[in-house]
Amino acid sequence: MAAVLFDMDGTLVDTEPYWIAAEYKLVGEYGGTWSDEHAHALVGNALLTSAEYLRDVGGVRLDPPTIVERLLDDVIAASLERMPWRPGALELLARLREAGIPCALVTMSYQRLAGTLVDHLPEGAFATVVTGDEVTDGKPHPEAYLTAAARLGVAPDQCIAIEDSPTGIASAEAAGCVVLAVPHHVPIAAGPGRTIVPGLETLTVDDLRRLLRERRRPAPA
Repeated sequence: MAAVLFDMDGTLVDTEPYWIAAEYKLVGEYGGTWSDEHAHALVGNALLTSAEYLRDVGGVRLDPPTIVERLLDDVIAASLERMPWRPGALELLARLREAGIPCALVTMSYQRLAGTLVDHLPEGAFATVVTGDEVTDGKPHPEAYLTAAARLGVAPDQCIAIEDSPTGIASAEAAGCVVLAVPHHVPIAAGPGRTIVPGLETLTVDDLRRLLRERRRPAPA
């Protein structure tokens, strides 16, 4: 196992309620209508894609980059007040650090929000951070995961990617990573070669190594 690549929102931190509250607030300002169904449809998307949806469906009469910045302002403010770590996230990061396994943060959130999370962690917790404002094509395109692996100097199929959304899983799978799915706000369907666990609390480094060996093992003839 060369590295572990983590999604952020919904995987390491439960910021999805912050995003949803920010969406409701912004849509309300423009007299539009919003629902949890709309909000959940955006989980894992590139932020500009979500912003276009808010404009077209929610009636937010702003250009997409401005919508993104408005949402980020609210989510960062809420995160600074309380960083909502997912159960087991800090412990798993610590176990990987002790084992000398590099980790990357691979998120569609922008650098200024990702930096807020990184500032709450010990120095060097992530060997690299790939954010949505650094890539040309957001998830489900594989660019973000391929970029993380390239920066670490490792092959994607030597990496475990931990994700909580179908969009993120599609991105990691397309990059060739072995994917561990941890559903939270949106369901994840079972699929060939896809491992789904209920949470991070009981995961060990050996569990991740075992998963990589099993998923990379050639199929019998």
